[in-house]
Amino acid sequence: MSRGAGYVLIRNEKLLRSFSLFLNYFRAIKSLHHIIALLKKDLLLEIRQQYTFYGILLYVASTIFVLYLAMNQPEENVWNGLFWMTQLFVCVNAVAKSFLQENAGRMLYFYTIAGARDFILAKLLFNAVLMVVMSLVSLLLFQLLMGNPLQHPFKFVGYACLGGCSLSLVFTFLAAIAARARQGAALMAIMGFPLIIPQVLLLMRMSNTAFADVIQAGLLQIILLLVALDILVMVLAVILFPFLWKD
Repeated sequence: MSRGAGYVLIRNEKLLRSFSLFLNYFRAIKSLHHIIALLKKDLLLEIRQQYTFYGILLYVASTIFVLYLAMNQPEENVWNGLFWMTQLFVCVNAVAKSFLQENAGRMLYFYTIAGARDFILAKLLFNAVLMVVMSLVSLLLFQLLMGNPLQHPFKFVGYACLGGCSLSLVFTFLAAIAARARQGAALMAIMGFPLIIPQVLLLMRMSNTAFADVIQAGLLQIILLLVALDILVMVLAVILFPFLWKD
């Protein structure tokens, strides 16, 4: 091969590589626009159908009030366990409707304007934000009604936000499977609780450090493990949901 032909070949390869990078960048921007549009859609639905949001708030408030009537102001370990159990059931009620309210016609419409990955990522992000809000509301009501045994409240706020995101990601993915299987929230609960128990145990162990000045062995490893589990759930959702979408 002559020097001129080799130069032309290298130049063509560089052009193809640049075009491929530009195409990937354009696809990423387009995907981001789809995700933002779907997030706006879910937010507008929550604003228009406020009874669903207020229904979840009523469920949170009534659950915590019943716990207050039953236990008044429990000790630290019981307070911590009750908080995360409440978050678990709140997440089931808040996330279950994310896919169950989408009928076949609406899903077909979303199929024509956005991809499966954009749709599931938008659902994961919206439910994560929703559960962060519910976690903060639950924490506020717990402190008002059941006492405030926290010695490091800001640390516990961070744990509550991280735990709310973790729970929402798992149950959003399970809600997608249950909705496509047409089995409703029952299948989501059946699949979810065996998967979520180790996560809840990690959250309770991690949040114990907010109640006293103690050194929790392996705290950083627990946090990294929770973050890794969240990333794993998102990756599995992005990989597996397109197959459910096509069905």
